[in-house]
Amino acid sequence: MAAHRPFRFAAVVRQAESAKAWADRARLLEDSGFSTLLVPDHFVGPRFAPIAAMTAAASATTTLRVGTLVLSNDYRHPVALAKEAATIDVLSDGRLDLGLGTGWLRQDYDRAGVQFDPPKVRFERFQEAVRVLKGLWGGPFSFKGEYYNIDELDQAPRPVQRPHPRLLFPGGGPRMLRFAAAEADSINLTLQVKADGSGPDEQDGGTAAFLKKIDIVREAAGERFDQIELGTSVQQIGLNAKKEEWSYANTSRQSETPQVLVGGLDEIVDKLRYWRDEHDLSYYVLHNDKDLEAFLPVVAALAGS
Repeated sequence: MAAHRPFRFAAVVRQAESAKAWADRARLLEDSGFSTLLVPDHFVGPRFAPIAAMTAAASATTTLRVGTLVLSNDYRHPVALAKEAATIDVLSDGRLDLGLGTGWLRQDYDRAGVQFDPPKVRFERFQEAVRVLKGLWGGPFSFKGEYYNIDELDQAPRPVQRPHPRLLFPGGGPRMLRFAAAEADSINLTLQVKADGSGPDEQDGGTAAFLKKIDIVREAAGERFDQIELGTSVQQIGLNAKKEEWSYANTSRQSETPQVLVGGLDEIVDKLRYWRDEHDLSYYVLHNDKDLEAFLPVVAALAGS
């Protein structure tokens, strides 16, 4: 059995009131033991544009990785994204973790006038985009697919990371989990979303469903499983809170998964160690950076161990 991966931690940061505040937040994460600053990708709501935000965070730090959770494939042509990603990887000295998904939030599509195709179409287009990205990062590349056609395109710069920047995919449904098992470097286990793009599927969730996702990845990855970094997003943290008084923990089907962390520091640390040691989850993403102060002791106790 392979040795356990060391813990890594990331935080999703959406915006700041100034360039200085954004740089300060990035440096705080770096100094506090976080490995990565992640930015989301939605048109609706207050949040920075991801490419510019990642570049600014990378420029303000020296070791902190920057990434996305996650870019919507439907918002950017993979040829343009390949060049943007390679450029960020070069300018950050190889610190890019590129999170990429199919796109799912119907509200984004409708308000921006982007066609919201059925899940099958969005997923197949996403699969093609990943092939295009990896191909372009490797050298002159041609591709003829249902959605993209590339004719002997040779892009520069090449990414610093070889063969390509680290790829992070979300994993909610079986199709994405199996594809991620074959193609991703990191998988962020999440709830499956509704086909209509209105939000998470209420039928998903709970410890059994969470463990099933891990089983799907393990089976689909085969010998590749030890190369994949498994993780999830921490949706709620109640440091030193009593479980019986923490309403979310009492009502959420995720309460026994590592997506909800409630209790004393030792209790939370033990819970994350259990999920790493028994189920191979070593990468934890703080979903709301308003909870950063509460999460800092957890990161200090576990990062790199």
